[in-house]
Amino acid sequence: MAAPLSNDLRERVVAAVRSGESCRSVSSRFGVAVSSVVKWSQRYRATGSIAPGQMGGHRRRVLEPHRDFIVARINETPHLTLHGLKDELAARGVKVSHNAVWLFLRREGLSFKKNAVRR
Repeated sequence: MAAPLSNDLRERVVAAVRSGESCRSVSSRFGVAVSSVVKWSQRYRATGSIAPGQMGGHRRRVLEPHRDFIVARINETPHLTLHGLKDELAARGVKVSHNAVWLFLRREGLSFKKNAVRR
């Protein structure tokens, strides 16, 4: 995985841009991309810091807080479809794709078996 470039390099790059040098000449002098020079300068102007932002991490699961509702709906209406469940969630203000609903159900071990005897 790529790591952020050092703060020392970032400081020198931003200092060169602040002294009036163009982003293109600074990028060729320090061997970094022009886009990096522009973004570091913008970050410095906006926040006063050149420190990199957080990299990576995990996204929280959007449907986790609605697990009880989803389980109740599947138990009440076993013939409910993925798109139907997605539409009911959208009516509650949760806009997700049918694939997100499917992945959530699979991860939770829930299914849409229409014949309850075969479970």
